[in-house]
Amino acid sequence: MADLFTHVLIGYALGVALSWRYEWISYPFVTAVMIGSTLPDLNRIVLVVPEETMAALLGLPFTWSPLHRVGGTLVVVCIGALVVPSAYRRVVFALLSVGAGSHYVVDLLLYKPSGVTSPLFWPFVTHGLAVEGFYLSTDRWPVVVAAVLAGLVWVVDRRLMRTDRPDA
Repeated sequence: MADLFTHVLIGYALGVALSWRYEWISYPFVTAVMIGSTLPDLNRIVLVVPEETMAALLGLPFTWSPLHRVGGTLVVVCIGALVVPSAYRRVVFALLSVGAGSHYVVDLLLYKPSGVTSPLFWPFVTHGLAVEGFYLSTDRWPVVVAAVLAGLVWVVDRRLMRTDRPDA
């Protein structure tokens, strides 16, 4: 199942792998990729604050579902980039976006019985995409694969890549 932990592990592996190519990506920036990989799941706030409660508070129809769409995630990424010092805004924006993009890639691999995803790319594309999918939401092997991948990246990073870097 591609749960939050799976997304964080994939964000970690991606962030560390990017740090091998781009030396300016230090561990705090790897954390930005990991945070970005969780942003589309902010729609789970519905478990704490139901949509009906928000609708009653605002006096308007309300839903949290746009947070799990590219448009909503883009807004959250922009807000995230605004809360860091101005010298880091572009970098944090890019890395949060990379993490969020990895989330959507993993979610696109999810098997749907209809063969069509939810409209993840709203507002740019208003319908779902036809994707075969590789795993069910009940499968446990995606988290195992993500953990093995993150573990391998961690070992390679510690043993081979970070021996001469001051932030190791």
